[in-house]
Amino acid sequence: MPDSQLKIYWLACRPKTLPAAAAPVIIGTAMAFADKSFHLLSALAALFGALFIQIGTNLANDYFDFKKGSDREDRLGPTRVTQSGLMSPHAVKNATIIAFALAFLVGIYLVFRGGLPIVVIGLSSILFGVLYTGGKYPIGYIGFGELFVLIFFGPVAVGGTYYVQTLTINNNVLIAGFAPGLFSSAILVVNNLRDIKSDRISGKKTLAVRFGESFSKSQFVLFVAVGALLPVYFYLQSNNIFHLLPAIVIIPSLIVLKNIFKQTGKELNNLLAQTGKLLFFYSLLFAIGWVI
Repeated sequence: MPDSQLKIYWLACRPKTLPAAAAPVIIGTAMAFADKSFHLLSALAALFGALFIQIGTNLANDYFDFKKGSDREDRLGPTRVTQSGLMSPHAVKNATIIAFALAFLVGIYLVFRGGLPIVVIGLSSILFGVLYTGGKYPIGYIGFGELFVLIFFGPVAVGGTYYVQTLTINNNVLIAGFAPGLFSSAILVVNNLRDIKSDRISGKKTLAVRFGESFSKSQFVLFVAVGALLPVYFYLQSNNIFHLLPAIVIIPSLIVLKNIFKQTGKELNNLLAQTGKLLFFYSLLFAIGWVI
């Protein structure tokens, strides 16, 4: 257990999830750079905005799951600060508000830069970050979690990052966004597969609970495979061999795809980490391939 208050707050932020927030910003920025429209301040603001929204969503998830009784003592996932008693619900709630407030402050600059579209993206990201586990019908409790993650960690995040730098948008940018969205959704699939028994008891209706383990494993394979192969589309569009560079993740993907059928219970925490690394590796390769 953490031995200081600062470490407890850092644990509450769930730092291992932050690369999932950074990945689409890296991709959107690389595409802006390739189009000779890179804007450093906007890129940094988009990155910090994405990180604060991710942290706020994590904290809200910790708070609402505890209040709804979904986080049980026998949970298989990483430590939750509210459920474990490391932080009071009030402290986690306040931290959630602070994280989203920081995202809002960063967003003020982005709104001046990009106008109304950024208002819509920013406010909807914060709203759905709360509603993912908060409210009467939480998104994550009724089987829409994967769709939410696919959209907001995919085309919305990549498109928003590209837009605040170039002040334009195009189909290729939105299509590129599906790769990080799919990998992030795959992470959620593993999470829900791991928690299928406890979620069933607590009344969560995730897709894993609704359709079973075999469905979730097939879902994971589909998301990872399509995400890894998406660079082929850009190569066919541009005939630029460097656009195929992110497809290198097909090699480590084979290990990840094998593990979804081998690992169970707490072992799936390792698969969560592997899939997160795969996403970040993909985004770095994508950036290199588009900047070269």
